[in-house]
Amino acid sequence: MLSNDPTAKPHAVCFPSPAQSHITATLKLVKLLHWKGFHITFVNTEFNHRRMVRAKGGPSFLDSLPLDFQFVTISDGLPPSDVNATQDLEAPCESARNLMRAPFADLIGRLNERAGLDPNFPAISCIVSDCLMTFSTIPVGKKFGVPVINYWPISAAVVMCFLQYPELLEKGFTPPKGIKNYYFLHAKLIRELGLRARN
Repeated sequence: MLSNDPTAKPHAVCFPSPAQSHITATLKLVKLLHWKGFHITFVNTEFNHRRMVRAKGGPSFLDSLPLDFQFVTISDGLPPSDVNATQDLEAPCESARNLMRAPFADLIGRLNERAGLDPNFPAISCIVSDCLMTFSTIPVGKKFGVPVINYWPISAAVVMCFLQYPELLEKGFTPPKGIKNYYFLHAKLIRELGLRARN
């Protein structure tokens, strides 16, 4: 059983990839960790945090969070954009590889500093990292001596796609060359796999 002392709680800093499905999966994971007694710091990009706050009806939803569950933001290194717009997938992925390490390191430094000054704020126990964020999390974890736990937040359907890829290569279905071939590939796969339109 965990102690009532807030500094005795394990403290997980959770950092998803800046894609909506990864954020959603990570939120589900951290809710379970929080339920099991973890103090949670959920790291979001400024862009995604603004979208989440707007979707939840405004910043007042943050007031209802428990004291041991906090959202923090870091820059994704991209220029500001319309909160209603969806970022293209390539830009945030490129940013994650090249621009987020320094802001993430600064954040971990600030959290460590706060833990040293605030008797009610636990030290970081681990970084729970989306495997697509290891460009940032592993070097920062090593720098601060914090263990990094990687996870892969994808669905079973995506795992099945990955498992089928070698066969698609072997049969010459992929990689497609041009949009016309994409439709050919799609039709051929439907016939090959015996799928119906509703599948």
